[in-house]
Amino acid sequence: MNEIIRVDIDAAGIAIVTIDVPGKSMNVLDPTCIARMDEVVNTIATDSRIRGAVITSGKPDFVAGADLMWMLRDMGQKRPAHELVATHSSLSRTLRRMETCGKPVVAAINGTALGGGLEICLACHHRVAARSAKARLGLPEVTLGLLPGAGGTQRLPRMIGVQKSLELLVKGGHLTVDEAHALGIVDEVVEPDQLVAAAVAWIGKSGNAQQPWDQRGYRLPGASGAPQALMVATAMAGRSAGDNYPAPQAILSAVYEGTTVPMDAGLRIESRYFARLLAGPVARNMTRTLFVNKQAADKLVRRPAGIPASSVSKLGILGAGMMGAGIAYSSALSGISTVLLDRSAEDAERGKAHSRDLVKRGVDKGRLSEAQGEALLGRIKPTVDYADLAGCDLVIEAVFEDREIKRGVFAKSDAVTAATSVLASNTSTLPISGLAQMAKRPANFIGLHFFSPVDRMPLVEVIVGKETTDATLARALDYVRQIRKTPIVVRDSRGFYTSRVFATYTNEGMALLKDGVRPALIENAAVQAGMAVGPLAVSDEVTIELIYKVDRQTRADLGDQYRAPSAVEVILAMVEKLDRKGRRFGKGFYDYPKGERKRLWTGLAEVWPLASEQPPIEEVKNRLLYIQALETARCLEEGVITAPADADIGSILGWGFPSWTGGTLSLIDTVGPAAFVAECERLAKKYGPRFQPTEGLRRMAAAGELFQPPAKG
Repeated sequence: MNEIIRVDIDAAGIAIVTIDVPGKSMNVLDPTCIARMDEVVNTIATDSRIRGAVITSGKPDFVAGADLMWMLRDMGQKRPAHELVATHSSLSRTLRRMETCGKPVVAAINGTALGGGLEICLACHHRVAARSAKARLGLPEVTLGLLPGAGGTQRLPRMIGVQKSLELLVKGGHLTVDEAHALGIVDEVVEPDQLVAAAVAWIGKSGNAQQPWDQRGYRLPGASGAPQALMVATAMAGRSAGDNYPAPQAILSAVYEGTTVPMDAGLRIESRYFARLLAGPVARNMTRTLFVNKQAADKLVRRPAGIPASSVSKLGILGAGMMGAGIAYSSALSGISTVLLDRSAEDAERGKAHSRDLVKRGVDKGRLSEAQGEALLGRIKPTVDYADLAGCDLVIEAVFEDREIKRGVFAKSDAVTAATSVLASNTSTLPISGLAQMAKRPANFIGLHFFSPVDRMPLVEVIVGKETTDATLARALDYVRQIRKTPIVVRDSRGFYTSRVFATYTNEGMALLKDGVRPALIENAAVQAGMAVGPLAVSDEVTIELIYKVDRQTRADLGDQYRAPSAVEVILAMVEKLDRKGRRFGKGFYDYPKGERKRLWTGLAEVWPLASEQPPIEEVKNRLLYIQALETARCLEEGVITAPADADIGSILGWGFPSWTGGTLSLIDTVGPAAFVAECERLAKKYGPRFQPTEGLRRMAAAGELFQPPAKG
């Protein structure tokens, strides 16, 4: 059996410690690995043959951090705090013993070192990193709803000062090797083939086995400015996180309290804050959805089995507007030859110009070289000639939401593409099964719903029609992975999943307006709840006219089965009577004065008078969040969404549902199905049947079931 950590002692008494976790592409820290690390540290400290040690990795990267599945098992659990502290401070204790063992230990960082991986490095007496453009160093635990629990909040401020460390700890960002070196986190940068030799040489030349903070007379770097830095950071963290995200505030407290006492006391303080976050729901929700479940989606967990892997070498895009142009850029960035077709050469060239702008931005920021940018642009061919689609493995339609326009481009595309080619629609509302009947090969037809702006939005909603084959689904998912985006798979229905649930958010915002709630209260409550943008502002962004057109199309399609949304009169009034159609038209729920910040239209109160008694902010928050969670539960019960994990991922990555909740269904789990059902019943009595809980939710509440039960140990 391969050892997790190997120790080789050379003739000079230097122990080369190599971390190489078997069966993993990257080293991760779990109880077995941490226990082995403890054994190795004990060996370094007690073996008289060893006069120093170098810690490195047997894999291309150093250590990626903790095993999240192990962490998840303890997240949100009602265990005694002292048990959580004991379990999850073992690495912290080991690293403290390592840095005080009296022998010099050097980190030879041969690639990415994140979280606990970087904390190992910080506990070493010297850090040498291999020169690399790809390697990243950082403490991203805040993005998990946690804080670094193995000394990161204590060693980093003592190393580079409070202000610089807080910028990294509270934001959870990553550094390049050169950035880490400039900050003083890395002491040396050498060529990869010189890494271990440089580490060994430092031991022979210096061999200092005592950390600065353990030496007499040590002072915290920038100590005089630390209080001001903490005050500024506290204000910034409060503004960005509010009460929804406890991790930033816990980091600030751990740094403030820990750096005013000796290191051992500081580490104990850090461990207590870490355990408190671990026991709360936010860390569990964020870790499960944004990391564990997202990684599974990225690995195509919903892909049908037994179908050979595929890739797209040539892609066709019908429509060079913002969506089509964005898809072209993301595809060309991934090395795909892309045909960008529109009705005029001018429109097609304008679509390519979007990629040219993004390339320039990437080059200016150092994310792309000029050669890479030119190669990317060379892979995009703007055209008006459907014959250029010949040889395309996949064609994506991204034209206006008009069935007849789509019918025409489908026919022209089918005439020149091979029988094996897949045809996809980027529609956000029109049922895929109906569109598929306009195409020559319905079995090869699928929905690929991208989100704007495509270059920044990571989600693709993959919609399976009634006749879509498993092979077509597999090929579509392979393409989504090829362009490095995250897919969720949904079944066909009107509005699918994301558009359908997002519509309840904008509708509820307008319903609140109709009920006489102050517009500023509506918008601020949404942001305080964790939504990125208020419902009135986002309605302006997507345009009220589009919401109006979708509603009118739905009414025409459904006939007697049409049920008007609760805020339909607001939509009709804004478009038909007030001619305030959204930001693109210069006016909507907001005014957009040239050269000034947008502001809520003062005329709203005249059209929808304010109620004499305004609701508490929590009531507004609940209406906005619960309506989305409730509609998601309906989607799951109807089979539109087939997995709760996809619902949660889609809600956060698709339209910005608050990440602290873990997603729409995780919100119900966090509140508790019984409490959620009771609140929905109260809201239904007060505001209407749209809040009536489903029968499935009632059954879950009675049985004490959850959408996503706790991970089992």
